[in-house]
Amino acid sequence: MSWYVLYTKPRTERKVAESLEQMGLEVYCPLITEIRQWKDRKKKLKTPLFKSYVFIKLEEKKRNQVFDVPGVVRYLFWLGKPAIVRNEEIEVIQKWLNHEKVNEAKVEHLNEGDRIIIKNGAFKDHEAIIREVGKRKMRLIMPKLGFTVEVKTKELV
Repeated sequence: MSWYVLYTKPRTERKVAESLEQMGLEVYCPLITEIRQWKDRKKKLKTPLFKSYVFIKLEEKKRNQVFDVPGVVRYLFWLGKPAIVRNEEIEVIQKWLNHEKVNEAKVEHLNEGDRIIIKNGAFKDHEAIIREVGKRKMRLIMPKLGFTVEVKTKELV
């Protein structure tokens, strides 16, 4: 069995994952805790790490049964075939979310398009391409893993 990537309607990732689990399928929807601020309060919310994406593990011949679930749009394709995510890649994401804590990160003299090698953490020794650099966050493209990571920092220079 392989891990596939499902593209969902916006903000339906958790409902889709729950419905697929009720069908007896193995699903992974990585969640992160974010603090959202309104005018009168702050609130901790669990939001999907990958917006509009859910990982599902099933046999190729059973791929069409996911379309019975409301909110599923299509599979993510790579080179004309459904994208397959390796078990190691799912484990890296799980390890990163469950065990790694980033207390502080400081970025200096990095520009869009620069290639970097991550020195520590769950993505250690992986290459990344800088997609965007902002005041408080940076987006990295992880070509070998096939996704983009947003890194929040205290202050970028």
